[in-house]
Amino acid sequence: MTYLAKNYNRKKISFVKGKGSYLYTSSGIKYLDFVQGIAVNCLGHANPKLAETIKNQSKKLWHISNAFQIPEGEKLAKKLCQKTFADYVIFQNSGTEATEAAIKVARRYYYSIGKPYKNRILCIKNSFHGRTIAAIFASGSKKMTEGFGPKVPGFDHINFKNKKPRFPNLRNKIKKNTAAIMVETILGEGGIKQIPDKCLKYLRKICYQKKILLILDEVQCGVGRSGDFFAFEQSKVKPDIVPIAKGIGGGFPIGAVLMNKKVATGMTPGTHGSTFGGNPLAMAVGNSVIDIVSSKKFLNNVKKSSKYFFSKLNKLKKRYPNIIKEIRGRGLLIGIKLHKDQGKFIQKLMDNKLLTIRAAENVVRILPPLNVKKIELDQAIKIMSKVCSELK
Repeated sequence: MTYLAKNYNRKKISFVKGKGSYLYTSSGIKYLDFVQGIAVNCLGHANPKLAETIKNQSKKLWHISNAFQIPEGEKLAKKLCQKTFADYVIFQNSGTEATEAAIKVARRYYYSIGKPYKNRILCIKNSFHGRTIAAIFASGSKKMTEGFGPKVPGFDHINFKNKKPRFPNLRNKIKKNTAAIMVETILGEGGIKQIPDKCLKYLRKICYQKKILLILDEVQCGVGRSGDFFAFEQSKVKPDIVPIAKGIGGGFPIGAVLMNKKVATGMTPGTHGSTFGGNPLAMAVGNSVIDIVSSKKFLNNVKKSSKYFFSKLNKLKKRYPNIIKEIRGRGLLIGIKLHKDQGKFIQKLMDNKLLTIRAAENVVRILPPLNVKKIELDQAIKIMSKVCSELK
């Protein structure tokens, strides 16, 4: 019997320890973990550097309050701003909090310049921005909003197509009361779908023309996951607001919203807060993560691993075209779109000691740690090949 609520459909398996790309059960069975907490453990399990950071900081200070200055947070904010478009940062505890804060920053900016009527956010239909009441209505997915009415106002939706035009009718969707467009640079839960660089540039251009803000949600695809520190960097686009989380803590709960100087003007004392956000323990871990993940050498290695893995996956697709329909993604945010039920495929992979997770559109999501080894990628390919041959 479990006393946990049944809001998760948990696999009948648990783990007692992890190391790098692997997880171990109590009986010592070893699994190759290509879920990594859903793109969270960017440096794998029990990373020695992060373990040492937590140990050292835990002996000094865990939590105080944002009523006081927190040097570790000042340090991390400075690093994030110096490495990105941002001028200011607000720290949170999770991705959904970061997207909520991003929405508040956008609305508050227009309020602060005397345009409170500009308060609606335009999002992609069936995208994913978190699980709070506001975030599920931002996503516009019936699956997530059903049973959680009344509808939270303030969100409108556009379609994102895999064919041109990618954003049909976009200009007509922008009204006098539109404050911002908010999209995931690479849709994660939505099926590992990239918004092409040309489309990101198009969104940026329209936002300039219509004098609205561009929010790029990089909670899943940010912090090195794409092979760049942020996925939007490849397009040379500069957003106004970017919520992040997952990888920035390497497994420790950290979220943040990054913003430029213009929009930050509305965030005056008392406009937003978080009890735990930016606590010294979290900030110490975040500093260690960014020092590793943002280095050019590290990101080049992610790109190298990605290129190798994608070449192997595409060969697998060629060998089993009746099973694999498409290989999607960028960096180490990878999706395998199947012809048939993803559930059976994921279970078969798990039976062969490879852990993966589902996404929309019958996609199997593959999320290795960013420091994954070539031998581990080969092991994953070998397991996938075995499963494909069994399902052929």
